[in-house]
Amino acid sequence: MAELAALDDPKARAVNEKHGDDHGVNLGKLRALAKRLKTQQELARELWTTQDTAARLLALLVCRPKAFGRDELDAMLRGARTPKVQDWLVNYVVKKNPHAEELRLVWTADPDPVVASAGWALTTERVAKKPEGLDLPGLLDVIEAEMKDAPDRLQWAMNHCLAQIGIEHPEHRARAIAVGKRLQVLKDYPTSPGCTSPFAPDWIAEMVRRQAPPVA
Repeated sequence: MAELAALDDPKARAVNEKHGDDHGVNLGKLRALAKRLKTQQELARELWTTQDTAARLLALLVCRPKAFGRDELDAMLRGARTPKVQDWLVNYVVKKNPHAEELRLVWTADPDPVVASAGWALTTERVAKKPEGLDLPGLLDVIEAEMKDAPDRLQWAMNHCLAQIGIEHPEHRARAIAVGKRLQVLKDYPTSPGCTSPFAPDWIAEMVRRQAPPVA
């Protein structure tokens, strides 16, 4: 904890706080610290209990993802207060845990939009890597009905799922693009030069273009 405190940079903290993350540790330095510590599950649990954001991020880097129980992960998500902690928990830990599918179903149906957004993030992972058994037309129905008025984090997660369906599944691409165009979600989101817009129709078109074989 003393080492993390020494790494805290007020300028980095000011930038992070604009995104809802209350820490000032450079993530490259945090990863270097995690690399030095290597995997330590008990240390990870102790770091998590501090409720300090930087400590929790470090915990997620040094933990053993498959060692957590279902209820433990559920409690961790509900207690994760900041977007970065939530994202890392889902992407670095839950996706590698044997309870991921069970949690996906529970979280997607949760009335808390932040919890539901984690369920949608896990659904997006399945759309890309293990779509067998998913009802893709049904997902598009839900997105079309609910994404426009969803709170920010949930809207972002549903939009990512919409784009992933369009990118990975040509048979649903036309409908995914049409849903995106009709809802206009994130159409005017500020995008840096060279970066892909999160507006689903543009995102789908760009990723499909990149995947196309080069013209001889």
